[in-house]
Amino acid sequence: MNDMARRADGAPDAASSIEEADKDVAGKAARHRDHPAVRALGAVSEIADQTPLALVCAGVTVAGVLTGRPRLARTGLDMMAAHVLANLIKRAIKNRVRRTRPNKMIEKRTYRFEPDEGQGGDESSFPSGHTAGAVAVATAMACNLPRTSVPVLLAAAVVAGIQVPRAKHYPMDVAAGAVLGLASALVVRAVSSKAWRMVESSQGTMRSLKDR
Repeated sequence: MNDMARRADGAPDAASSIEEADKDVAGKAARHRDHPAVRALGAVSEIADQTPLALVCAGVTVAGVLTGRPRLARTGLDMMAAHVLANLIKRAIKNRVRRTRPNKMIEKRTYRFEPDEGQGGDESSFPSGHTAGAVAVATAMACNLPRTSVPVLLAAAVVAGIQVPRAKHYPMDVAAGAVLGLASALVVRAVSSKAWRMVESSQGTMRSLKDR
């Protein structure tokens, strides 16, 4: 238990109790980290790492351009913007908060969760970047292409859910990442929708002027 999560008299407060429960769930789930299914899903979830996810977003954009489907191209751009925004916010938090990853807490029997300059690697558990990226990109796609909602959101849920049993994150890390990803996608959606309306309005005006 770290000092940040205790009162001055040493008695655990509500935040401390939640944190302990978070650690307990992560510890129990981590017992399955070597199961073949967990390893397989964990490997698949790496598509939500920064570079692979950026390539997915770029691929959707390029596919839209090459096939002459503006809506698909815009979807790819929104996905990329949501991914970038989520990543920037996630990195800002990780640089200011240290939290030991579950696998290291179990192996080394050491644990920290406190405001401090981020150390990266084993001390950068909070929030889950894979979850933030996956949720941001999936939400952006679902908003633009509703028919894809079920499969892409299900994929994001799998990416998020597997982070706990593979001992990479605590449930609270995953929840924070999901909120961050969702918020990033909705912000991008709001800004993007307004921007595209302005572009379409401008194009309409230009066509009207040419027809005169």
